[in-house]
Amino acid sequence: MLQEITISSEKIFNGKLLNLRIDKVLLPDKRESFREIVEHPGAVSVVPLNNEDIYLVKQYRKPVEEALLEIPAGTLEPGEDPLQCAHRELAEETGFKAGKIEKITTFYTSPGICTEIMHLYLASDLTDTEGQTDNDEFIKIEKHNYKDLNNLIIEGKIKDAKSIIGIVLAEKVLKNNK
Repeated sequence: MLQEITISSEKIFNGKLLNLRIDKVLLPDKRESFREIVEHPGAVSVVPLNNEDIYLVKQYRKPVEEALLEIPAGTLEPGEDPLQCAHRELAEETGFKAGKIEKITTFYTSPGICTEIMHLYLASDLTDTEGQTDNDEFIKIEKHNYKDLNNLIIEGKIKDAKSIIGIVLAEKVLKNNK
């Protein structure tokens, strides 16, 4: 049996975006251990497609001290539907509204340490709308032909996991829809 049973749980930190707890667990072999767990409310990511172009955002990510090229994404508000969040984040980060948006998949971003679940969408039939980034976000939008994105991944110019997953799966969806 591959299950760990929680014996106790202690909140260590409660933040604006995430919380940290330490769980004492009983392992399958009956030994005890501890797990440090980041509690995250979940997020969405969106692959914005217009004809053969995908729009990416470039923004500085403090934890890795680097500006990364990513698909638009954002954290779910309390009680927010992931599809609503996808529309909101697309507009905020790119200034686009999607005529069509479809869910591709859902995945855990880092299940060894974090509860975050990511809902991935493909947005198409894009039109301009009023977008307004959060007041602490500084974003540059870049347009790339989707056929070039795999090379950017291989060259290490796109190294964000949600973006790699989104680009690879969006390409598969596009091929299946043809």
